Amino acid sequence: MQPDEALAILKQGAAQIINENELRDKLALGRPLRIKLGVDPTTSDIHLGHTIVLRKLRQFQDLGHHAILIIGDFTGMIGDPSGRSVTRPHLTHEEVLANAATYREQAFKILDAARTETVCNGDWFRAMSFEDVIRLNSRVTLQQMLQREDFKTRIDKQQSIRAHEIQYPIMQGWDSVMVKADVELGGTDQLFNILIGRDFQREEGIPQQVVFLLPILEGLDGSKKMSKSLGNYVAINEPASEMFGKLMSISDQLMARYYELLLGRMVPAEAHPVEAKKQLAFEIVRTHHSAEAAKKGVEEWNTRFSKRDLKHAHLPAFSPADRHDFSAVAVVSDIYRDVFQAKKSHSEISRLIKQGSVELDGTKVRDPKAKMRLRPGQILRLDRKHAVRIG
Repeated sequence: MQPDEALAILKQGAAQIINENELRDKLALGRPLRIKLGVDPTTSDIHLGHTIVLRKLRQFQDLGHHAILIIGDFTGMIGDPSGRSVTRPHLTHEEVLANAATYREQAFKILDAARTETVCNGDWFRAMSFEDVIRLNSRVTLQQMLQREDFKTRIDKQQSIRAHEIQYPIMQGWDSVMVKADVELGGTDQLFNILIGRDFQREEGIPQQVVFLLPILEGLDGSKKMSKSLGNYVAINEPASEMFGKLMSISDQLMARYYELLLGRMVPAEAHPVEAKKQLAFEIVRTHHSAEAAKKGVEEWNTRFSKRDLKHAHLPAFSPADRHDFSAVAVVSDIYRDVFQAKKSHSEISRLIKQGSVELDGTKVRDPKAKMRLRPGQILRLDRKHAVRIG
C-alpha cells in the first residue's frame, strides 16, 4: 500500500497527529514501524474506552506494522496522573502483575498476539541506580511538569501533587527511548507525556516518534471519562446481558458518540432512537461475545421492556441485607449502586418514584418514604430500563 493510502486509513477516527507529514515519511520507509502503546494495569478489566486505542493498534498491525504493548508494571505502581484531581492509590507490584495477566488476555481479543511484542517497563527501571534517576530528572524542568493542565488545576484548587506523580511523564517518555518507538498511541489526555518521549528521543539522537492521539470515550454518565473507579464503565469481559443492558441505559446524545467512536459511523438518520440503541448494543455484544449472545440480548430486552413481561425475563438479582422495612428511596438507591453501578442522588430517585417509574410486582410506588417489605421472587422495576428480581 502506498503511504498516502495507508495514512488515509490510519487517520480515520484520530483526534490529533503530530504530525501527519512525519507519519507519511515514516510510512514511506518501507519497513514495519514500531507502534507503541503503554498500558498501566491499575485494574483487571479492559473497558470499551480502552478498545478505541487497541483497535487503532490492531489497524496498524493489519497494515503490516509491529505493535509494542508496554505493560507498566513499574509505572502502574504510580498511576498516571493525567486527568486526575487526586493522587491515585498506591498499588503493590504483585497487584499490578495480577491485573496485567488478565489485562493481556483481554487485549489479545483485539490485538494479533503473534504480531505483538509485550514488554514490562520494570525491566529497565529496576536496573537504574539512583544516580541514573537523578540524571534522567535533570533533563526536564519543574516548570515543564507544572504546565500540565491537571497539575495546574490542582494547584489552583490547593490540592496536593505528590512528588512521585511528577515522575510519571518522565518514565513514560523514557519508555519510548527504550523501545525505539516510531509512533506512540494514546488518548488525548496523553499529549504531554508523549511529547516528553519525543524530547528524550531527540536528545538520544534517535528518530522522534509520531504522536497519535485518539478520542476519550465518555462513561455511561455521559460526562466523565469512562473509568472503573467512577463506576461508569462497560467492561469487555462482563456478562453479555449486563453489557447489553448498560448500553441500552445511555442517553440518546451519548449513543451518537458511541456510534462514532465504537462503530465508526453515524446513527442511522431514519432509525428510531430505541432501535438504533439496540443495534449499537447488538454490535458491541457481538464483537466481544458472540452473535448468539447479541441476539439473546435483543430478545431479553424485548421481553423485559417492549413486551413488559418481566416475570419471564432474565433479571439481575438483588438480595437486601435483611428483609425489614426499608424506605422506597433507600431500596432503589441501593439497587442502582450495587446492581447497576449507577450513582443517583436521593432527589433524583424521589423524582422517579413520584412520577410513577418505580413498580413492585406491577404496583406503582408513589411515596419515596413508603416502607417496602421485600420478598424473594418479587420484581422491582426502577425505570423503563432497569429492573431486578428480589433474591
